[in-house]
Formats: sequence, C-alpha cells, structure tokens
Amino acid sequence: MAIQWQGVMPAVTTKFTADDRLDMVMFEKNVKAQLEAGVNGIILGGTLGEASTLTQEEKETLIRETLEIVEGKVPVIINIAEQSTRDAIAVTRRAEALGADGLMVLPPMRYRSTDRETVVYFREVAGNTGLPVMIYNNPTDYKIEVTLDMFAELLELDNIQAVKESTRDITNVTRIRNRFGDRLKILGGVDTLAFENLVAGADGWVAGLVCAFPAETVAIYKLIKAGRIREALDIYRWFMPLLELDITPQLVQNIKLAEVATGIGTENVRAPRLPLEGAERERVLDIIDTALKNRPELPEYKNLALV
Repeated sequence: MAIQWQGVMPAVTTKFTADDRLDMVMFEKNVKAQLEAGVNGIILGGTLGEASTLTQEEKETLIRETLEIVEGKVPVIINIAEQSTRDAIAVTRRAEALGADGLMVLPPMRYRSTDRETVVYFREVAGNTGLPVMIYNNPTDYKIEVTLDMFAELLELDNIQAVKESTRDITNVTRIRNRFGDRLKILGGVDTLAFENLVAGADGWVAGLVCAFPAETVAIYKLIKAGRIREALDIYRWFMPLLELDITPQLVQNIKLAEVATGIGTENVRAPRLPLEGAERERVLDIIDTALKNRPELPEYKNLALV
C-alpha cells in the first residue's frame, strides 16, 4: 500500500495481559477505535509500544495481526530501532516479508554517531528495502540531529520520504519546506507542539495521546487542514494537560492510564516499567478525570474538505 505520509498516525501502545503476554484482544479493540476515528496509519513498536522489551517473535505477531485488523484500510508502519546496522537491516527485511507497508527508522541510540555515520546508517537501512521510510529526528531524546544538509544526502534515495519532526523547533517545519518543498513530508512528533506544527505546514501528526483519545486528535488535524483554526484551537487547549502526559519518561504508564479511562486499554506495562503509584498516580488520574468531565463536543469532522 502506498503511504501518503499525512494525517494522524498513532504510535500505538502494545497491550499486555496481567501475566505479561501480548493482549491481542484489547489491542484489536484499540486499533479499531483508531480506525473508526479516521486515522491515516498505524505505527507499531515505537517508544509507546515498549519496543525495547519486545521479542522479535512478538514484533512479528504485532505486524501480522495488525495487518489483519486494518484490512488494507490504512498502512501499517513498523519502527526500526536496533543497535547495529546489520540488525536493523535484518529486521527491516523481515518486516517487508511479513507485509508491513513502511518503516519509521531511528538512529542508533546507544552510540552517539557522527553525522557521516548517521547518514550511512540510514542509507544502508533504506537501501536494503523497497519500503518507504520515515526518518525519526529527535535530538532531544536521542542526542543525534539529522540536519537539513544530512537530509539532502538522504533524499538521494527515493524511498526516504518523510520525517517525524521532533526537534522541538517549530521553525524547522518552514526550513524543511523551504529547502525540500514537498519532497520530504513532515509529520510532527511532539504532542504538545502538534497544533503549531500543523499550522506551520506539517503534513501530519505522529501522535501519542491519540491512543486514548483518537476522535479528538483526528478532529484537531482535520479542522486545521480545513482552515477552521479557532475550532481546532479550542479542542487543543482542552487537550493540552493530557498531551503533556506524553513528554515525560513515564509516558507509557500515563497514556495507558488514559486508555483505561476511555475503555480501550489496560494499565499493564512490561518491566522494568511499573504502573504508577502514590501521589504521581493520583496526579495523572486527576488530569484524566478533569479532561473527561470537560470533554468537548466535537463537530462533524470526518468529511471536511481539506485545503
């Protein structure tokens, strides 16, 4: 399936049972809620998906079953976050063989690679697959920035098509657009900057809180792209305390608590993560409860004419 690299693409959480197995029943319920809300793709095995704790067998199960759930309605994208170029290529080839539609590729995270090493790494991974690739650019968390000059080299490969833009610099959206036009699609990757990214011209949003609030997330995107900025802003202001739950080290626990509150998830995480407790748990629950009590009524957004 061709990927347009636009709209809302949830970085979905991985659901676990109480005895630490994949919970595909709840996973399917959540993915179907995303589809019903109108998302444009499903991203598996990212940070929210607790990728570093998943076995290769579990990752393959997630790919196969997600493809069955979505039934070709939206592309299924797998995160590549391996520690060596060789392993990244191997996982990429296996994902392609299983039928994944695209890749989101992170730089090597345990080694702070040089600019040259980073470019070579991305080129090696992309050059060993026919799948379209989105580069994840997050220097805040991963300490490696993919600069515009580096992208100029990477875009020599036709299948490098998009960037998950998480530099936290809103002006980077304009710099990318000025330099590359539509050749490099831009998807904002920081929930608390999503509105600003989209208004600045980003093509889409790789979202986190969408896992619990899919309709509100898609509504914001659609309203902005339809030019109904004021309506989008009202929803976004309501959403902000929830969106801030995505920018802490405990984002997985936070978002899974929100999924419980909206009935499309469980609190189960995989060790070394543990469920929140004490004052921090009560703080997060209070944010979620306040949001639910003030949940906005959404306009009809699914069929808006986008500009």
